[in-house]
Amino acid sequence: MFATLIQPLELQALRDAGTPVLVLDCSFDLMNPAAGRAMFEAEHLPGSLHVDLDLDLSEKGRPASEGRHPLPSREAFARRMAALGLSRGQQVVVLDRQGIATSGRLWWMLRWCGHAAVAVLDGGLAAWKAAGGAVASGPAQPGPAGDFAVGESLSPALDTAGLLARLGRADTTVIDARAAARFRGEVEPLDPVAGHVPGALNRPFGDNLLPDGRFKPAAQLRAEFAALLGQRDPAGVVHQCGSGVSAVPNLLAMHIAGLGNTALYPGSWSAWCNTEGTPRARG
Repeated sequence: MFATLIQPLELQALRDAGTPVLVLDCSFDLMNPAAGRAMFEAEHLPGSLHVDLDLDLSEKGRPASEGRHPLPSREAFARRMAALGLSRGQQVVVLDRQGIATSGRLWWMLRWCGHAAVAVLDGGLAAWKAAGGAVASGPAQPGPAGDFAVGESLSPALDTAGLLARLGRADTTVIDARAAARFRGEVEPLDPVAGHVPGALNRPFGDNLLPDGRFKPAAQLRAEFAALLGQRDPAGVVHQCGSGVSAVPNLLAMHIAGLGNTALYPGSWSAWCNTEGTPRARG
């Protein structure tokens, strides 16, 4: 079972062996939501399916205090995954073209529903092609539905009230995955208020990746998080970003580094800054 990363040659070996693998492509563009499916139809792994951040991994129409990409119910999400052909225990491989920013969300959500056999394709489509992997084009349709259903969550999560209750405690450290200028509150292109959760540390999600889009080695990630956290306990980390999507690469990187199964604040800054009474900081 692959539960964090899978390399292109490992995925090819599973396919060559006839192992049932569901490959899900989460390519998406925040500034142009329709572009994700267009990218997929232009070029994708043969047999893979497209999963849309807005349509499949979020439930739109919820209050602003739940963030820009509020989670659907676990039951609704599980039904969607079953409709795509997922069965219990089946290996899932997720990828995107955005530096793991969107496929990490699907990795986390499947674990949130109790599915451990899910891994991110290290380096995404570019790494697959570099390893000689075949590509296809055009739309893709799922096969027969699977029997996937909700199980016990493997992904710790906090809502706004939960994070607010823990804020300032010695056992809690918030890591914000947004770009440094957004974290400092110098710019804010998406949310109504600029800034960050008081006391948060900043690690842009791209800092986990090598120039070719693959994750840095585990030892390097461990050293970098140790330098960021100092004397803070890794077990108390809560990850956030703008809307709970690009925070996951930091969370996954801590998994890879052997630093534990840390928590996500799915609503992130978009929920925090739209909730009355939450403190905000800049700089």
